[in-house]
Amino acid sequence: MAKSPSSMLIFIRNNVFRLHNCKFLHQTRTLAIRGENNIDDKNNNSNNKELMITVNDKKQFTDIAKQVCNIIRTQPSWEKTIISEFPSPTLFHPNCIIEIIKNQNNALLSYRFFQWLCSNDGFSPDNRSCNALFDVLVQAKASKDAQSFISNMDFVPEQSSLESLVLCLSQDGDVNEAIKVLSQLTSLGYSPSLAVWNALLLASLQTRRTDIVWELYGEMMNCGVVADVNTVGCLVRSYCKDNKLPEAFELLRQVLGSGLVPDDIVFTSVIAGFCMERNYAKVSQLLHLMIAKNLTPSIVLYQEIIYWLCKNRMGDEGFRIFTLLKERGYTPNIVLYTIMIDGLCKMKWMGAARKLWSEMISSGFFPNHYTYNVLINGYSQIGNMEEAWKLWKEMLDRGLRRTTLHYNTIIAGFCSDENMDKAKELFEEMPEMGIERDLVIYSTLIKGFCKLGKTDEAMSLFHELLAIGLEPSAACYAPLIEAFCKSGEVQCAIDLWNDMLRRELIPIIRTYDHIIVAFCKQGNAAESMNWLAMMLQNKLRPLGATFSEVIKCLVSNNLLDDTLLILHSIFEMGYAPENQDLYNLVDHLCKEKSDQAGVCLEGILERF
Repeated sequence: MAKSPSSMLIFIRNNVFRLHNCKFLHQTRTLAIRGENNIDDKNNNSNNKELMITVNDKKQFTDIAKQVCNIIRTQPSWEKTIISEFPSPTLFHPNCIIEIIKNQNNALLSYRFFQWLCSNDGFSPDNRSCNALFDVLVQAKASKDAQSFISNMDFVPEQSSLESLVLCLSQDGDVNEAIKVLSQLTSLGYSPSLAVWNALLLASLQTRRTDIVWELYGEMMNCGVVADVNTVGCLVRSYCKDNKLPEAFELLRQVLGSGLVPDDIVFTSVIAGFCMERNYAKVSQLLHLMIAKNLTPSIVLYQEIIYWLCKNRMGDEGFRIFTLLKERGYTPNIVLYTIMIDGLCKMKWMGAARKLWSEMISSGFFPNHYTYNVLINGYSQIGNMEEAWKLWKEMLDRGLRRTTLHYNTIIAGFCSDENMDKAKELFEEMPEMGIERDLVIYSTLIKGFCKLGKTDEAMSLFHELLAIGLEPSAACYAPLIEAFCKSGEVQCAIDLWNDMLRRELIPIIRTYDHIIVAFCKQGNAAESMNWLAMMLQNKLRPLGATFSEVIKCLVSNNLLDDTLLILHSIFEMGYAPENQDLYNLVDHLCKEKSDQAGVCLEGILERF
């Protein structure tokens, strides 16, 4: 006998569900409950009409329905044809209408036919006909038309029909509308099935609305619906989305203790969360828990572990697990091969990456456009643009599509290789290929030109990205400011700095260093000190080289008191000044303030 889930449910009620004000569904209940007597009277009238109309049998209705459907599908102006060829009592009979709706195989044509029926004087559709059309619209996933149909027609869909609409809206990710229909169900006195609750919980989870998950779960408990393993799986995954991993782990442990086994997605979600936090002890604990319950971790689960190991710069451990999986009989898929090749490339193990690439192909998995991008990026990172370009051409020869990501990768490689002509050539061909240029690719090219001191080309690209409506980032300004500082055009750098602040961007820390050093190179001690003070007030740490330049500038300007002040700051921040800077300072002190030279030298020596 299966173990009762009662202990799990008690745990959920006591530890998971924190009842909110339960306003959630009540706020959206807009469907007025029609009087039962009116519905019954309408149905009785419909039944009486059926008794008074003479028809042969169901086969006759089916035959007529097929003919009508054919006319509707093949003739533009079918209305006059069917009204002339078929007697009204038969055509307008509920059974015939239902057969036509079912046989049409086109929800929109059925809807149009029904609207035409309603436009005829004296015709009043019965509940069964309305429900038949409603079901057809829902089955065709025409959820908007189905909802519009309810609003326009004076009928109440059956429970199963409304539940189907909730399922349809949930699958489409239209959570808010699904909740409205769920409210209609409960307002009509129906008790939605567990499948409906679970579908809506899953849809809320997939749209990252964990707040709705918990609200819905509260309503579900209030309605007395008994949760199952799928319900709890959604709750566990919601905890993961909210970064509440201890709660997710505890609930999962309780579920397993109750004899229920969630699907692999639930385990993968919890394990991925612990991998993100680098809590590999918990990952190991979960894997052992699965094995103890005779659950075999899937390749997808291990795929997640290897992905996060590679992302967390533990690619060697990821590769060890990858190799171990193959030894234990697991067959890697294209996704896992791509993840592992990417991890090897990030460690610059290009020989191992290329070997795995060949193994992947020999195993019957041909690289896709993403796998190519991973290896192209690997070769670009080590400066082997010849091999990267071969892979690029091979990818194109195979007819694989190029994306903005691919161009970002190959252009970044050529920029790092200082081959700006090739980088610009690829950049120029993007619009011809119908591929959008994004901010990343503009920033990459700007950085490439700035690296070579070509500020005119870089600024031209900067103005171009502004002209097409892109918003520059701080990373876009940084190389421009650095390049202008190095070329001695400090005012241009300051103008860009001010423009960056007007856009409410937070400057990259090293941008301060470039401006300070530029003022020092110009001998402008006052401005260099102002910018250094600004940096320290913002609790930012300058580079040691920046302090060195400031000391040189101050000493050369005979600002020895300021130099001693800076020297004190250097020591306080844990930096060790350059020996040459100290020699210069002591030398100037000896010449200018011989009485302080000994004291200063003694203080310096105490620091070492």
